[in-house]
Amino acid sequence: MEDRIALVDLDDNITGYATKEEAHRRGLLHRAFSVFIINDGKMLIQMRNPDKYHSGGLWSNACCSHQRDGEGLTESVHRRMAEELGFDCHLEEKFSFIYRTQFRPDLIEYEFDHVFAGCYDGEIRVDPEEASETRWISFRDLKEELLRMPERFSSWFIICAPKVIAEYENTGRHSEGVI
Repeated sequence: MEDRIALVDLDDNITGYATKEEAHRRGLLHRAFSVFIINDGKMLIQMRNPDKYHSGGLWSNACCSHQRDGEGLTESVHRRMAEELGFDCHLEEKFSFIYRTQFRPDLIEYEFDHVFAGCYDGEIRVDPEEASETRWISFRDLKEELLRMPERFSSWFIICAPKVIAEYENTGRHSEGVI
């Protein structure tokens, strides 16, 4: 049976649950999370597996997913990091935002996205079903790529990556365990 994910209202209150397929097919607002990993002024990004049902072959943040029925948000974040990246680390929630992207008439990403960030410098064992490759990229180079080639990145990453970079640059904390 497919996992059910949390549907929310505009204030992020859970209003029910639906399968991921149903939420995306009907364009239902649901709770999601995006994880950013930073080390020494660089961000870990992944190229989504080309076979993903949306945004395949695009660069995005280190990890993203949805809160499942029966799990808390933080529990979902750490579970998914271990599954997708093969590691876990300390994270802090930085901000949240709502976005909507329609990929096809029957495929709509409408998410209340919680953005988490942390620092890590160990081994990465990415799940090949999720990502075809990963790379560390400097903030400067990433900002340049986002400006010159936004079509190479997922829609949510274009929104939140500049905010994450700005927070790191403004605090000068690029490699510490807490941001």
